[in-house]
Amino acid sequence: MLDAKFIAENRDLVKRAAAHKHEKRADVDLIAELNDQRKKLQTELDGANHESKKISEEYRTSADKAALGKRGSDVKERIKGLEAQMREIEGKLREALLWVPNIPHESVPVGEDAAANRIEKTWGDPKKFPFKAKPHWETGAKLGILDEERAAKLSGSNWLLLKGAGARLERALISFFLDVHTREHGYTEIWPPYLVNRASMLGTGQLPKLEEDMYRLKDDDLFLIPTAEVPVTNLHRDEMLAAKDLPIKYTAYTACFRREAGAYGKDTRGMVRIHQFDKVEMVRFTHPDQSWTHLEELTRNAETLLERLGLPYRRVVLSTGDLSFASAKTFDLEAWSPGVERWLEVSSCSNFTDFQARRMNCRFRDADGKVKFVHTLNGSGLALPRIVIAILENYQREDGSVEIPEALHPYMGGEKELRAKS
Repeated sequence: MLDAKFIAENRDLVKRAAAHKHEKRADVDLIAELNDQRKKLQTELDGANHESKKISEEYRTSADKAALGKRGSDVKERIKGLEAQMREIEGKLREALLWVPNIPHESVPVGEDAAANRIEKTWGDPKKFPFKAKPHWETGAKLGILDEERAAKLSGSNWLLLKGAGARLERALISFFLDVHTREHGYTEIWPPYLVNRASMLGTGQLPKLEEDMYRLKDDDLFLIPTAEVPVTNLHRDEMLAAKDLPIKYTAYTACFRREAGAYGKDTRGMVRIHQFDKVEMVRFTHPDQSWTHLEELTRNAETLLERLGLPYRRVVLSTGDLSFASAKTFDLEAWSPGVERWLEVSSCSNFTDFQARRMNCRFRDADGKVKFVHTLNGSGLALPRIVIAILENYQREDGSVEIPEALHPYMGGEKELRAKS
């Protein structure tokens, strides 16, 4: 959430940011008007409270207590009316502020959509095969580790069922990611709830904009989490953190649930786009002066995993038109998948500056005693099952077997390949 005063004083900047993010519901002029009304009302309210206090002081020594009492009652009624007006204006103001997106950082390329994204680096060379590379759904079916038909029988289209060595590979990757983050990168592991309340979804910016893409339990008004970002970032909602404790770094494995209402009909084969998927998330709470350094560190944490798995990838900075509602800057990491002949996003690493912290009221007191909002960051470290896709397609052999990356051997009980059972 942006500050209402900042919006009122920087209307053109905020309007441009909303236009670049294609957010037509951001009513900057209304916010400026409501903010002005709030300021005038606050002045009236301060004056009425001062008058009420003065009357109370005079009442103790006044000879005409009846007249002062009547005057005091009238002022209190006026205060009550002003407070009701203030609550109404603040409610309208907060509702309007929820539709204003974060402002992209100046280094973000301006563009309409993903076509304007900028490739910042590449690592590894896409493997060339002496045979035609197969897509993961063919390899997975032949290995007996991916069962699309039974997944559809259980839940419908775009759901996943892994079995045998496929399920073990998924579990191995999760353990590998968590071990590296906790043992080497300094994160504290969290195991959060998979259902969160509306306040949590508002805090990280999924609501109100993305409500139709979320799975909701209507009777309880709880949401299945679209990512561990939501519960983990909200851990410190309505809290005052100690400056000495920053940065705070958390990692969490969760299943993630997304209806993806706007993506109906896309990628109906295999595991590219599904409604439930596993992900290991990284979340950081940082001092505002250090958040851009932390974005680079966070992104490198994710890149390290791809490098250890030997998967060619590229780092892409998202353009304004492809940037999320809450993000100020995002790096996507895309792994090359030769079977589908595409770069697949396996991580998004974002700096939200103080946008989420304002929505969550997450603050800290600096060395001078001044209260400030923290900066929040998060990144996938990494997202599955697209990593499984990348392994099945990059490590495939002509006979249909798949080599297991060396980094996963300890997590696979020493197994070094996936091979169909005879």
